[in-house]
Amino acid sequence: MEGTTQILIAMCIYMAIVIGIGFAFARRANRSSENFFLGGRTLGPWVTAMSAEASDMSGWLLMGLPGVAYWYGLSDAAWTAIGLIIGTYLNWLFTAKRLRHYSEKSGNAITLPDFFSNRFKEDKKVIMTISALFILIFFAVYAASCLVTCGKLFSTLFGTSYVSMMILGAVFVLLYTFVGGFLAESASDFMQAVVMIIALVLVFVVGSKAAGGFGAVIDNAKSIPG
Repeated sequence: MEGTTQILIAMCIYMAIVIGIGFAFARRANRSSENFFLGGRTLGPWVTAMSAEASDMSGWLLMGLPGVAYWYGLSDAAWTAIGLIIGTYLNWLFTAKRLRHYSEKSGNAITLPDFFSNRFKEDKKVIMTISALFILIFFAVYAASCLVTCGKLFSTLFGTSYVSMMILGAVFVLLYTFVGGFLAESASDFMQAVVMIIALVLVFVVGSKAAGGFGAVIDNAKSIPG
């Protein structure tokens, strides 16, 4: 019971900090649509990179990938991670910088559908509609998976309703995003990335020590089929 109470207190503090970040950026975010949706194009490389990867990995990195390693063996998880590392690096190398410059030149596009539509100077907005549908469909699935992670985590920790925890997580995210826009989302994701890195390092070190050393961890991993 004491451990559950400590976790609850830590989560309440975390949520309060994130909502505080939202309100801290509220005035700046609401100056213009560009500020709200893109942070006024003023985010530095560290905040941009850490925020993007925290959003991209999030629950998948902390729950999904360990699940893959547990059920299918270390090789599946390793190749999944290697593929993602290469893909992410190539995306930043070849796409990110060009998109940053050309989106501004293409009518100061705020979203990817805007960019494609302006880039090809279309009148009937066919490309915009198709790209918006792609985002709506696939990101709805991704967002749903993040909420599933939230629901499973809190329902397991506190013995509460899975659906209720999903709804609470969605309301929490919508609240600080609506208040502070992309600036608040990026700042909170940067903080989340730092927390994730520290947690992953601590879990690795403490877990390896508790298992009897790194050699014992490797031996256990080899015993899992896959």
